[in-house]
Amino acid sequence: MKINKIKEMSSPDLEKELSELKSELFKLRFNLAANGLENPVKIREVKKDIARIKTILKERELNEQK
Repeated sequence: MKINKIKEMSSPDLEKELSELKSELFKLRFNLAANGLENPVKIREVKKDIARIKTILKERELNEQK
């Protein structure tokens, strides 16, 4: 997911996307441990998307406090 797309989304949408990505990460890790993955790089991509969303949410929170 691109950072520009993330910035365009509203905070509730970001939180919803964050929860979906966390559940996807759990499933990917489970599948990796159980029987392997065809594309293990997908885990890294999901983790980076989670970090991007958390960063944008934190920036918005800090801007609201000012």
